[in-house]
Amino acid sequence: MSASATDPHAGDHHGEQEFVEHDTMHITVGGYVTGFVLSVILTAIPFWLVMAKVFANPTVTTFVILGFAIVQIYVHMVFFLHMTSKAEGGWTWMSLIFTLVLVVIALSGSMWVMYHLKTNMMLPSPEQMRNMP
Repeated sequence: MSASATDPHAGDHHGEQEFVEHDTMHITVGGYVTGFVLSVILTAIPFWLVMAKVFANPTVTTFVILGFAIVQIYVHMVFFLHMTSKAEGGWTWMSLIFTLVLVVIALSGSMWVMYHLKTNMMLPSPEQMRNMP
């Protein structure tokens, strides 16, 4: 009889590091260079949009720059932070989504409170002052 057949804990691998299959495409010098080049391009284009005044409406320029910023955040997360759906079983993406939900709740709640504070704390108009007892 072999030791593995008689050992009741032969199949247990507690305490051992499990090998997690990672997407190793981005963990090379080429991956870092690709991320760097994309980051430079995604920075240069919005800079050019602002300096050349490509759009007449500043609101359009703002939303285009926000779009480039979102793409650049994704590039940084994939090429430099190595956050892929396979990394750590997808838990890094789940924690990122949870963090974003908390940030949105905190920011929207803060904006709501500040709006109502401004509305409720405004000085009375001259007409309202005349009618006060």
